[in-house]
Amino acid sequence: MRYHARMMNVPPRYVLTGGPCAGKTTLIEELALRGYATVAEAARLVIEEELAAGHTLDHIRSHPDWFQKVVDRVRLLEAELPADHDDPVFLDRGVPDSVAYHRLSGTPIGTMLAAALEEKLYRKIFLLDLVDFERDGARTETPEETERIHALIGEAYRELGYDVLTVPVMPVPARADFILANL
Repeated sequence: MRYHARMMNVPPRYVLTGGPCAGKTTLIEELALRGYATVAEAARLVIEEELAAGHTLDHIRSHPDWFQKVVDRVRLLEAELPADHDDPVFLDRGVPDSVAYHRLSGTPIGTMLAAALEEKLYRKIFLLDLVDFERDGARTETPEETERIHALIGEAYRELGYDVLTVPVMPVPARADFILANL
């Protein structure tokens, strides 16, 4: 009930989320090609910036408290800023994703994130079922960790009172159509 009561004045912001290898980035790219506003994943932006600065993935991931704080800052202060308007915006992850990653790494949730969890609202959460596991330049998780992260993300959104719609695995254009039909 808490979720539905708050929905009356929420901007049309839609979160695409799920564990690594759910196809979020590919789906965000498809929606952008269709002319929709999108917001990139904060963690990927941080990792790419750190790699460009000469750091390794091992170095970045060996400091989970620092990494999660930087991701939270980027997500809260930079990545979601373009999402504050009246046209539909699709976000590659939302603020509650940080809760799942804090739980996974055993790092505390900071005051800025705790406050944002009360303020950041989304119209709908789309939890993408995992596709075949594949490593890329920013991914260090194992298939088992991917499944654990996926479960933690779903739990975080549900605990915060969001309705979560599961998006099945299907070709990317069909997934985009599914999301657009379920706004």
